[in-house]
Amino acid sequence: MPSSFDSARVAVIGGGPAGLMAAEALARRGVQVDVYDAMPSVGRKFLMAGKGGMNITHSEPLEPFLGRYGARRGQIAPLLDAFGPDALRAWLQELGVETFVGSSGRVFPSDMKAAPMLRAWLHRLREAGVQFHMRHKWSGWSSDTDDAATHTLRFATPDGERTVTCDALVLALGGASWPRLGSDAAWVPLMVEQRVPVAPLRPANCGFDADWSPYLRERFAGQPIKPVAISLTDVDNKVHNRQGEILLTETGLEGSLIYALSAPIRERILADGNLTISLDLAPGLALERVVAEVTRPRGSRSIASHLHGRIGISGVKLALLHEVLSKEAFADALGLAHAIKALPVRLTRARPIDEAISTAGGIPFEALDAQLMIERLPGIFCAGEMLDWEAPTGGYLLTACFASGLVAGRGAADYLDALGERGASA
Repeated sequence: MPSSFDSARVAVIGGGPAGLMAAEALARRGVQVDVYDAMPSVGRKFLMAGKGGMNITHSEPLEPFLGRYGARRGQIAPLLDAFGPDALRAWLQELGVETFVGSSGRVFPSDMKAAPMLRAWLHRLREAGVQFHMRHKWSGWSSDTDDAATHTLRFATPDGERTVTCDALVLALGGASWPRLGSDAAWVPLMVEQRVPVAPLRPANCGFDADWSPYLRERFAGQPIKPVAISLTDVDNKVHNRQGEILLTETGLEGSLIYALSAPIRERILADGNLTISLDLAPGLALERVVAEVTRPRGSRSIASHLHGRIGISGVKLALLHEVLSKEAFADALGLAHAIKALPVRLTRARPIDEAISTAGGIPFEALDAQLMIERLPGIFCAGEMLDWEAPTGGYLLTACFASGLVAGRGAADYLDALGERGASA
């Protein structure tokens, strides 16, 4: 057993935000840290997420912030107590990265970029003694050691298999989205072999199929639908109403509003085989106003000109009405007005998991202690997206990944400290 941090080593597998934050927490406690990643460089998904502007966290009050984690709010709350949105912004400032709050409340680095932040962070980690080992794909444990206080790990590398021994292990291997960037869920069978429960991985923050006609796909795929509001009833009979923007795709619908509701949409489809959502194509107008304008005599004007002139319905919104309504229904002015305020659109399936922004499912918190150590595997901690939680985009995903990495890293350091104390007193 290690008698001090000077002789202890911790392996962190996974070079995303959770893994790097675990490495930093350990290094600050004086632990020798080795970070292993299957890719040629760390932070690849992090950099991809920052291509459109690095949304690092959100500025809303903590109560609604915690509400974004749904059923896992109770498990995420202690993590954010340790390292919440304000602490994350302070940490970034310490790193030399200034932030600002956008009009939507989202928080961004001042230059909107992920790469400078990652470079500064990696420089600080290397200065702290963290060592990085790239192109090391974890392939499980070796059975060659009988010392329960150490962990012997196997890695596939370009130079063949490599075996590494460590005193504690932090796993931050991501989910199953973006496999080409390293999150391929290859860890799932390794956990199952160790009898660690794993909730099935499912797409989150994803699009959904709607079985469009060829005309709609060919003419309107890629066009935003805005403003629009969505209404749906989840598996617990809770009604969700949200306004924003969605994108019509060749296969169905996606975009920020769909992502925000992807969990209840996905769960209803899993339960019932499909889900019909209601789209309000004129969310700024009351039903009475829409009825009055649509049923107003239009003279010689076409219905398209009438809808455009009276309530601003045209383009992709008009096409959606034609897509869903029969000719008879479209010709009924009163029925058309009601459809504009509540257009039924049937969603049939989630897009494949490798197209999703993130994933739900993973190692349940019930299998972990408060410091994110796997209870049946002492000395092995988990962090990030491989845990069973989900959140919408908007900075919530990254914030919880950072926080869980910090908690897991501190937990591993405390574990080593306890081992050292026991060894010294033996």
